Amino acid sequence: MRHPIDLTLYLVLDPTLCAGENGMVQTAQIAAQSGATCVQLRAPNWCTDKLISCGNKLKRVLAPYGVPLIVNNDVKAAQMIQADGLHIGQSDMPAAQAREQLGPDAIIGLSITRRDEIGTLDPKLVDYAGVGPVYTTCTKKDAAPAMGPQELRYITEHLSVPVVAIGGIGVAQAPVMRQAGVQGIAVVSAICGQRDIALSTRMLRCAFSQVS
Repeated sequence: MRHPIDLTLYLVLDPTLCAGENGMVQTAQIAAQSGATCVQLRAPNWCTDKLISCGNKLKRVLAPYGVPLIVNNDVKAAQMIQADGLHIGQSDMPAAQAREQLGPDAIIGLSITRRDEIGTLDPKLVDYAGVGPVYTTCTKKDAAPAMGPQELRYITEHLSVPVVAIGGIGVAQAPVMRQAGVQGIAVVSAICGQRDIALSTRMLRCAFSQVS
């Protein structure tokens, strides 16, 4: 892998569930302390300046733990923050353009929502795939239909980059994701807005490491 990234527990921040910017920063810090291995800043309704403001704070609190910060679909914000990478969807900026703008050292992730999108991923440009939603999710309004664990396994087996599963994943589903062959799980509501963020994070890490 050209740009090593630990996908084991990938936290996608939600500004609503975290009750705003300060809540996002606090959530990220506690999660990083407790075992999250990657954090994505995703706030599709925010302007670039607000993303930059929040991203700079996130970089500061994540740095002591060596947890990378990925920005969702805003290359300018990613550049200004000096984020570790960018995550793009199928209808976002092309991976070639993202790589050209961010350079060879940036981590670039691409969403895959169904098997006929496998061919859109160029492993020379993209470092990991976010595959899902595996289960029905309420945290993304325009989410594709849930694919289920079997389809996740099929897509994972046919991709040549590491895969992080996303969509409706909690403690109960984490071991099933591991059995599907993915390198990690991406979560939103399983951490964001939880009463005990540290405990929720540790339980997810533990559950993903268990295979029945």
